[in-house]
Parts: sequence; C-alpha cells; structure tokens
Amino acid sequence: MSINPLMKTAPAVFAVGTDYQIMVETTRTVLFSVLVDGEEYFDASNGIMRSMSDMHRVSVPMDKLDKAKEYTVRLRPIIERKPYFTETEPEEEQKFCFRPVPSQNARAYHLADCHNLLDSPVRAAKAFGETDFLILNGDVIDHSGSPDKFAVIYEICALLTNGERPVVFARGNHDLRGEYAEKFAEYTPQKYGNTYYTFRLGSIWGIILDCGEDKTDDHLEYGFTVACHAFRKQQTAFIEDVIRNAKNEYEDPDVATRLVICHIPFSEKFEEPFGIEEEIYREWCRLLKTYVKPHLMISGHMHKAEIRPVGHETDTYGQPCTVVVGSECGDNGYMAGCGFVFGEDSILCTFTGSDGETRESVNIDK
Repeated sequence: MSINPLMKTAPAVFAVGTDYQIMVETTRTVLFSVLVDGEEYFDASNGIMRSMSDMHRVSVPMDKLDKAKEYTVRLRPIIERKPYFTETEPEEEQKFCFRPVPSQNARAYHLADCHNLLDSPVRAAKAFGETDFLILNGDVIDHSGSPDKFAVIYEICALLTNGERPVVFARGNHDLRGEYAEKFAEYTPQKYGNTYYTFRLGSIWGIILDCGEDKTDDHLEYGFTVACHAFRKQQTAFIEDVIRNAKNEYEDPDVATRLVICHIPFSEKFEEPFGIEEEIYREWCRLLKTYVKPHLMISGHMHKAEIRPVGHETDTYGQPCTVVVGSECGDNGYMAGCGFVFGEDSILCTFTGSDGETRESVNIDK
C-alpha cells in the first residue's frame, strides 16, 4: 500500500489501557483526525485542533475499532494558522484495515535494544512469520538527543504492522538520555503523560513498567538530569492501584494470559554501579507474584536471548513468573528477537535472528 505523502509512514496503533492511540508523524503542518464507523476522533487539546507538532495522536476506544476493523485517517494541510480565518487546503483521507487480536493462539513478536537499527530487527521479526501484534520494549533508539531519533520507532512499526495491527510499547533506559528525553511521552504512547500503564489485547492483559535509568540518580553520567527514584516509587503506588482495581484489570473473566513487560528485568540484582533499588524492585516482585500472578515477564536490556524460570541464578528478588529476555544484539548488526504464541495452557517462545534462522523454541506452561 502506498502511503499518503502527508504522512512519513503508516500509522502505529498502540495499545494503551482500553484505547488504541493511533500515532503518525506528518511531513508538513496539518490538522489530524481519525474516522471509525462514522464517528470522528480528533487530535485536539481542550477543543483546539493541534498543529504545532508534526507528531499526531488520536485515542479510539478499543471496542469501537475492533468491531469496525478499519479506520480512516484525515489530514487537512494548513497554509497559515491565524487568529482569524485560518487558511487550509482541502482535506485528504486514507483508509486502513485493522485486525483485532484474536482471543485464542494470538501471535506476537518482541524486539528491544534495536539502538536505531532498522533492517536487522525487521528481518528477525519476519523470520518468525505472521503476527497479530508487535512488542517494542525499550531502547529502540540509541538516545533521545533530537526529534528525528524517534523516526525509527515508526519505521519499524510500519514495516511490521502497516498500520493494521496493534503495537505494545515500553520505554528503555537509553530513551532517557538526550535533550528530547523530557518530551519522550509526546512522541510515543502514554497514559496521562506516564510511560507505565496496563493494556488489553484479545484475551491478553498486560502491565507495562518503566525502571527508568539503570544507575543511581546522582551518577555522573546523567549530570543531574534524572529523578528516577521518585518515578519508581510512583509505580509502586500504580501497581497497588491496579491490584485494588483487579476485577476490571487482570481478574476480568475474559483474561486468559497475564503479562509483565519491562525493559529492565528488575527481578535481578546487577553488579555495581547497576545494583540499585533493591527495596523497590523486591516489592514490585512481591506485589506481582502475590496478587497479579503473571504468566510471563518479557524484558530486554541484557542484549541476550534467554529464558529464566523461577529460581534461575538471576532470580534475586523473587521472580513473579518466568522471565524471557527477548532481544540479542550481536556483531555486524545482527539481532535476535522472540516470537510468542499465547495458547490456552502454555506460551510458545521462539527466538529468531536477522539471519533468518530459528534458534530455539520453548513451551512455557501457564
């Protein structure tokens, strides 16, 4: 499908809470909206259509888009935005099909630590075959030093979903570095400005957590630009809120699979200077293991492709479940990621590489 030249790529359809956030970067100043089953959803701020940023976001209820199975992007180029009688060009439209995630045997592919690589992550994902949704789990970019860094996120999404399938997104520690790190949530999915939230796709429920940086806030590398300790404490309260709302979250009778997605595998204590936040991470593990009882935790960060059962040598703080570290970075741009098939009684994990090879398949019982 050719993409309207007003858009840099096909839209990315991110799963956030019970909404899809349809996001796309445009090539010029436009007004942006999305039409689903006759209802228009606007990229607006308190009733004002947004045009000062080329990154656009529209939230659509999941049930509406799942039922409609298609959406239409509307773009109206602006000639000059004035206090009175703004000048615009005629509106342009492009329709996209949408495939909701099936309730049984859903297939997903996980990538992390791409660090601005494009071809090799896409080749690794395509080696797994057709998927129902994509998981991007941090450090897709190498840093947030300029707004053009975010382009690779949307290029990967476009090449692997074409705007037709959902994407689950989590932030990584390298994403906190650079001048535009403070604007990261403006360029990526978020809920109430936060990079942590829950989501539902078919019969899959997930919680996305964000460890922030991987060393103490006062480490010289950061130059006093991070405040992650307080940020992590906020997420402890967030997990507790999710537990209090369990019946509308992971205890919903239609939920068959419960996931934890976090860039850093926080159940492991790392060597210095990375051995931080033992109290907080131990509490995260306790809360998740006691109440949420997830079937799988999916992480990156380690640049490895491996499966860590409960009691693994890296299980320092009491893993809430099996951990899959699902993204390996090798020499000469090689990458491996992990494909998942979420069955009724088990989850099949398959590691594939950018060389097109399947490295390993392991079935994990629920």
